Amino acid sequence: MYKKLILFLISLIFMSCTPQKEVAKMDVVSSQLDKYIVQTTYGKVRGYQHDKSYIFKGIPYAKAERFMPPVEPDSWKGVRSTLAFGPISPQHIGLARDEYEFLFQHKVGYMSEDCMRLNVWTPGINDGKKRPVMVWFHGGGFSGGYGHVLPAFDGENINKKGDVLLVTVNHRLNVLGFLNLSDFGNKYKYSGNVGAMDLIAALKWINQNIEAFGGDPENITIFGQSGGGGKVTSIMVAPSAQGLFHKAIIQSGTRPYFLEGNQSKMIGQRIMKELGLQPSDVDELQKIPYKTLIDVGDKVIDNLNEELSNADTPLYNSRLGWGPYVDGDFIAYQPISEEALALSRDISIIMGTNKNESIPFRANVDISMPPTMEEVKGLLKEKFGDRTDEYIEIVKKTYPDNISPMDFLNIETDYRSRTIMFAKHRAKVNPIYMYFFQWNSPALDGKYQSPHGLELPFVFSNVDRMPELVGGGKDALVLNNMIGQAWINFAKSGDPNHEGLPTWPVYSEENSSLMVFDNECKVRSHHDKELLDYMTKY
Repeated sequence: MYKKLILFLISLIFMSCTPQKEVAKMDVVSSQLDKYIVQTTYGKVRGYQHDKSYIFKGIPYAKAERFMPPVEPDSWKGVRSTLAFGPISPQHIGLARDEYEFLFQHKVGYMSEDCMRLNVWTPGINDGKKRPVMVWFHGGGFSGGYGHVLPAFDGENINKKGDVLLVTVNHRLNVLGFLNLSDFGNKYKYSGNVGAMDLIAALKWINQNIEAFGGDPENITIFGQSGGGGKVTSIMVAPSAQGLFHKAIIQSGTRPYFLEGNQSKMIGQRIMKELGLQPSDVDELQKIPYKTLIDVGDKVIDNLNEELSNADTPLYNSRLGWGPYVDGDFIAYQPISEEALALSRDISIIMGTNKNESIPFRANVDISMPPTMEEVKGLLKEKFGDRTDEYIEIVKKTYPDNISPMDFLNIETDYRSRTIMFAKHRAKVNPIYMYFFQWNSPALDGKYQSPHGLELPFVFSNVDRMPELVGGGKDALVLNNMIGQAWINFAKSGDPNHEGLPTWPVYSEENSSLMVFDNECKVRSHHDKELLDYMTKY
């Protein structure tokens, strides 16, 4: 017995001395208390280092009372820790469809009206270098979203790949950022645009402070997707933003028109009525919990859109919703107006859309069970009637190499039409590079095709951070390099061309040239003109 025990103990000793397999390496996150400190106008901030990036999160760039324009943030003594993302604007947050959440992996954030925060990823601090800066405005319309909502919104790969800084911004949204109360006193003159004013306050902070983070205040690119593209559009036509940025990128979010003053005021008037408040009671809005305001605001907008859907008057030529309005001051002109061409002249612009933008928003098709071609024809006949076969042939002609039954339901034309309208207008004074993203993700058997937002991990060079969405694989990695490098080159010089792409020409109304992003990137001209003309006709 004892002999067996001794042999067992000896074997343990030998086992402990036997070389083991190499342990997997962990990422090193360096967060020493006395390092990674940057002096800003308002005080010192301390971030941390991960790999080759220095990261600062939740830096306050402004403050504001409810419905009031932003003002400079409070200064602080000592060193402010900026290691975690700051608060996000109050908003409705809920789980989307199971598969959609799987694809996009939305992150959560905590809500506060004190949400004017930005995040910085930089390759170097306090080193005297001036690097290009990319400033990201998140999507979610003007109602939801935040700067870290997706895993793609991370700047480490942009830092590493391009020696470029990334800044992401949170700002006020929905009723808190865009409730027009100007009818109720001069105090609230700007209340309907304060959410967009926050963005300009962020740009002012960046211009004042980004050099200490290794950035160049004379080389700033603003970019955004969906509602973020609308935010870029609003800044382009805001006189107070001129000179604060030097290039722009609009992804699936061109806004040729914003609300007019009477439309925006109508929402404010109806909300006051819904809350039982008289004009003299307007200050009572300061006491109402933000959740109540958001709920009432959304209810009012839904009711107004239902009431006005059949009204035959120019006032109701578009759906009402949260967002900036043309006040003749902060937003001086409609983006599509001739007067607006005097603003943001000569800056280079990238703009474009995805092939199947509408897939996430369709209510009449069960995306979990993609329909057959016969079922598709039945659905199309509800819209096109005896013109269904004609429509199908035009779609086949437009996309001869990239088509599936779902495409006939989900080929997107609304985003595309608005983008072309805006491109034709701005091409008079701006160099424009148009793109069309038609790469189909293989995720979930490819049934989501090329939906709204699929390009996001590619433009941030972050497909490795969103494998659920892109499905992994070599094709995604190759396209990641094609698109990511184009965005980086554009941020550096205003020209997205690079060795891996075909020559990407400047867009004009005559050539209608665009870059098609797919497994084979190619330049096409007027590729969907017949389809767009057909959809406009019917």
